[in-house]
Amino acid sequence: MQVGLARAEEARATMIELFPAGFEEVDRKRGIELVAYTDAAGEERLWHFFGSARGDDVEAGWEDRWRVFHRPVRVGRLWIGPPWEEPPADALAVVVDPGRAFGTGSHPTTQLCLQFLQELEPGSLVDVGCGSGVLSIAAALLGFTPVIGVDIEPPSIEATLENARTNGVDVVARLARPDEALPAAATAVANISLEAVLALAGRLDVDRLVTSGYFVSEQPELAGYRHVGRRTLNEWASDLYERT
Repeated sequence: MQVGLARAEEARATMIELFPAGFEEVDRKRGIELVAYTDAAGEERLWHFFGSARGDDVEAGWEDRWRVFHRPVRVGRLWIGPPWEEPPADALAVVVDPGRAFGTGSHPTTQLCLQFLQELEPGSLVDVGCGSGVLSIAAALLGFTPVIGVDIEPPSIEATLENARTNGVDVVARLARPDEALPAAATAVANISLEAVLALAGRLDVDRLVTSGYFVSEQPELAGYRHVGRRTLNEWASDLYERT
């Protein structure tokens, strides 16, 4: 199923509800394509919520072919990849086993946040919406400490802690309600939706904030913070803010 960029955020949220075990997202020229490996009942749900969908039979062995979608990426000093790939010797390796939590390092928003983190002075850090823990683990490897990941989804906390153990780094991860104050830190990184970023200002006690999860046509305005930098990649954006 293909949707335009204007509907992308809403479509992703719906797909997460319909297929919590995961779905595939492919960038297209006029939008994104969302793919779920499902049965006839799942296809019917797609038609009900989106009004259109295209179904194709899959060949035998598709259960293992999902691995081809999880390719390693190199972002500066950092390499992010699955455990069946070999990292280069000169890289800081973040090994992530794709699971139920969002985040394999390949999405442009993750890469943009990783670029910013490598330019900032290490200190304490809170990762808002930690997902699989990619940004938390990368921050720990870059010398940030302590690193605290927070998320509203229990599978994200489990994935972050497990991936941190795999990578041999010290990361704390815990559940956080959408309305509660977040842990104080020198830096926060938030690779989440635009709406969630806009709701952050009153919950944060940080000197610097890296945000992403939205398109280049969008830029959050956060009370108490001034905008000091922006990076873009494939129609996605990431912004750096400092406390005023």
